[in-house]
Amino acid sequence: MGLIIKLLIVVAASLFASYVLPGVHITGFVSALILALVLAVLNAIVRPILVFLTIPVTILTLGLFLLVINALIIMLAGAIVPGFTVDGFLWALLFSLVLSITTAVLDLIFGR
Repeated sequence: MGLIIKLLIVVAASLFASYVLPGVHITGFVSALILALVLAVLNAIVRPILVFLTIPVTILTLGLFLLVINALIIMLAGAIVPGFTVDGFLWALLFSLVLSITTAVLDLIFGR
């Protein structure tokens, strides 16, 4: 049950972020649900590999390079998910930030 609530929180946060940011487009609830599933898979499989491969750069930038990795994962999700488009790297970076903040707030409200 917790996984379903987490996915619905990410769906709501994605829809909110696409509403706030003009460079990010989600066509509907189903696309947002598929996006949440794809982001979960990418964050579980691809993100740890990228973080491991970029440890020196991450240390050099004091962790700020992790924002770049998040934006790259958002752009990869944009290439995979039909109905979800990101206009560029900057929009992916902003979407990642808005998504993280919104998810944290909604998780505090509706999570355990």
